[in-house]
Amino acid sequence: MLAALMTAANLGARVTGWGFVVFTIGSIGWIIVGLGSGQSNLVATNAFLTLVNVIGIWRWLGRQARYESVGASAEEAGHAPDLPTVLPATGIVGRTITDADGRTAGEAVEAILDCDTGTIRHLVVRFGGVGGIGEQIVALPIADIRLATDTITTPLRADQVASLPRLDARLWPRLLKEESVAAA
Repeated sequence: MLAALMTAANLGARVTGWGFVVFTIGSIGWIIVGLGSGQSNLVATNAFLTLVNVIGIWRWLGRQARYESVGASAEEAGHAPDLPTVLPATGIVGRTITDADGRTAGEAVEAILDCDTGTIRHLVVRFGGVGGIGEQIVALPIADIRLATDTITTPLRADQVASLPRLDARLWPRLLKEESVAAA
């Protein structure tokens, strides 16, 4: 149960990776039980689960942890006064967005990039609800976003963010078309 909580919580590569370590310990334990009790199906099932868990360990404690450490290093270097300020793209997701009055306007859940320019066009922002139930999702245009290494702010008030059109799959084509017409 602990391993399931660690992996489901999505608290970063290290926590997820250690969740797979706990899963591996459990599957090895069940292999031992299966061998001791002559339950070949239990051994075979948990041998496969051990393989899957080892892949999870490699993915989250090896590869993904290395990616996150590179991004964290770049962000840390960006705090130096003689270097440009940078923020890893993965660092955007999960950050609180603060409004002009210092109140929470929402949480960034995705960044939408413009393929032609390589810049962020929108942040997808969620607010309200509990555990995903009843939450609202809107697209906050990049013009209304101020990125810093420690914060994401918007000059809009939280109620203005909340009044943006709710996102669904049908909204994007219309939203992008309206922006293209407005820019022309």
